[in-house]
Amino acid sequence: MRAIEIQNKFGLDSLTQVERPDPTAGPFHAVIKLRAASLNYRDLLTVQGKYNPRLPLPLVPLSDGVGEVVAIGEGVTRVKPGDRVAASFSQKWLGGEPARAKLGASLGGPLDGMLTEYRALHEEGLVHVPAHLTDDEAATLPCAAVTAWNSLINMGGLRAGETVLVQGTGGVSIFALQFAKLAGARVIVTSSSDEKLARAKTLGANFGINYTTTPDWDKRAKELTGGIGVDHIIEVGGAGTFGKSLRAIKIGGHIGLIGNLTGNATEVNLVQILMQNLRIQGVLVGSRDTFEEMNRAISLHEMRPVIDRVFAFEEARQAFEHMANGSHFGKICIKF
Repeated sequence: MRAIEIQNKFGLDSLTQVERPDPTAGPFHAVIKLRAASLNYRDLLTVQGKYNPRLPLPLVPLSDGVGEVVAIGEGVTRVKPGDRVAASFSQKWLGGEPARAKLGASLGGPLDGMLTEYRALHEEGLVHVPAHLTDDEAATLPCAAVTAWNSLINMGGLRAGETVLVQGTGGVSIFALQFAKLAGARVIVTSSSDEKLARAKTLGANFGINYTTTPDWDKRAKELTGGIGVDHIIEVGGAGTFGKSLRAIKIGGHIGLIGNLTGNATEVNLVQILMQNLRIQGVLVGSRDTFEEMNRAISLHEMRPVIDRVFAFEEARQAFEHMANGSHFGKICIKF
């Protein structure tokens, strides 16, 4: 079978198509024939060696993929041949609170990921995907969608009528926009592109703020909420945006800390957090139970993920380069 590996060193130049033996279905395992995969920013950082430079190589990247079950091993009851499934990001985080042992079994590092024609996985790490979605659409769900859902619904307790601010128009942010609208919330989107802001409004965004022409976007967000501040922020910027998020959030508000696009380290005014009674929550995807809960909502509302561009399997490097240039809106996929 064909697979793509990060070989003996990190970097996009190291991405190499190789031949690997076809996997077999051992006890409680199923073999999946992959149909589509999708990229997350974590995957780009992994290939570049910036996520965890100590990961053992060679490594098959990508945590997100969807395919058809083509074989099952002894004792398998969760899936059957012909089922269309995705793999949960953390294969051992089935439910409940996260723990080191659960989070250590994540696909695309340290475990081999989904950029391969076939993959054998334990049945407990597999999730049936909504029937109305295409393969490309279903492949976008395991990481970005679950992260957005977990942050807003499970951890944030989002309620109808509240205001959500999402930073940018990448995968997590666009899913957060869509889920917020399903919940009856108002949404403010920030971007450096007026064109992207216009596209976000077609998805239901109530307001757009261009942070290039309006660098004090935190003040503008407060103005849009009558000076109160927003209820929830999807914080993907990191060091360069966190200070403004603290100024845009309302007293008692919730910031889901998800990304670090502008850096890892920043000075934080702890008094702002203390005196505003804020909830700052780190979000590292979610459990299999959360994935299945989210899928029920997606199915009920027949929600469709937003795909920016689909690349062929042989164009994997171009897909990573497209993510690196930051021009995408929504998710980037690879079709098998």
